[in-house]
Amino acid sequence: MRDRYRQIKNDTELAELLNQPGQELRRFAFQNVNFNDVPELALRHFYRECLFLSCRLPMGLKRQSRDCLFLPNMGETFGFPNHLYSPEELYDGYDPNQPGSYEKCYDGRVYRHYLKKGKRDTDIKETLARTLHDHSISDCLQDYLSRFNEHKLVGVMGGHGLSRLDQAYIQVVQCSKLMTEAGFLMITGGGPGAMEATHLGAWMAGRTKEEMQEALSIMQTAPFYTDSGWLSTAWQIRNRFPNLGYESLGIPTWLYGHEPSTPLATHIAKYFDNSIREDGILTIARGGIIYTPGSAGTLQEIFQEAVQNHYLAFGYSSPMIFMGKQFWTEDVPVWPLIMNLVEKGRYKNLILCLTDDVNEAIRVLQEADTQTPVSDDTE
Repeated sequence: MRDRYRQIKNDTELAELLNQPGQELRRFAFQNVNFNDVPELALRHFYRECLFLSCRLPMGLKRQSRDCLFLPNMGETFGFPNHLYSPEELYDGYDPNQPGSYEKCYDGRVYRHYLKKGKRDTDIKETLARTLHDHSISDCLQDYLSRFNEHKLVGVMGGHGLSRLDQAYIQVVQCSKLMTEAGFLMITGGGPGAMEATHLGAWMAGRTKEEMQEALSIMQTAPFYTDSGWLSTAWQIRNRFPNLGYESLGIPTWLYGHEPSTPLATHIAKYFDNSIREDGILTIARGGIIYTPGSAGTLQEIFQEAVQNHYLAFGYSSPMIFMGKQFWTEDVPVWPLIMNLVEKGRYKNLILCLTDDVNEAIRVLQEADTQTPVSDDTE
């Protein structure tokens, strides 16, 4: 069996590798690093069966390689990242005090390029570039998540149109704050509404009720993501209340680029392909998912997650928490349907909770954290 590729993802790792003795470097994957910063060291080595993804290379390096693959930057607006986006990188060029400056920032430029080329573009260069970008994001996401206990990864699903004034929004903020403080990593699709509420709660983890109320008051001056101050107020929160070391993960997509990604997520895995992103969230959130009021997209995610739990796809079932008794029993009666299917044996292994109580939701998720994998005998 051949050795796995060793990944080199930043210039510090590259310099350490090139400073090591030995001339041949074999089966390394260099991702978006700059060999031109250390050209003499780079040319001192011979490269065999290596991958070079969007790297800057000194003249002559390719002649010192054998059976290597070179994938250069393809000249698009975007590149192939070697780490997850930070809000500062995604919004580089945005000024909260200048209306319209979003169009000039990195995220805005990529979205304009995406629309210009077409959401379903058939040009092979463009589709290859997007695929390589998303592959890079998935690779970085896997590295990031490896730091966490998978039982501590909790997703929140819900409507993007939820107002910052809505009681359900405030409830999600409170729940996310408490869960983040309890050691959970909160994960969403990275957009507005219930997703943003999750990241606001995580961002304010460790702060007082008074500070939380002040933050909500600032946010509520622009209740909907279509309001002109929606993005700038989120940045105002970042500046007014510096992060205290807590993290959260947003996984948005340029398919819905008209809904800006919340800058309150500390780490952002932004994709072009929405199907990869949607499946990824459900796969990642093995600690459980909280469903807040939503529409078609949220309903799809409920039944996708139910299938994973029914078949114990990961060796155990993850809690499915339905926040909002009236919504899930009367407005959108998913709860009675699922309970009926469970009683008839159509669904097995589900851990279900219907509640209006944030503390009850947290208790169910914490109890599930102690699960051990079991065998799947479900047909």
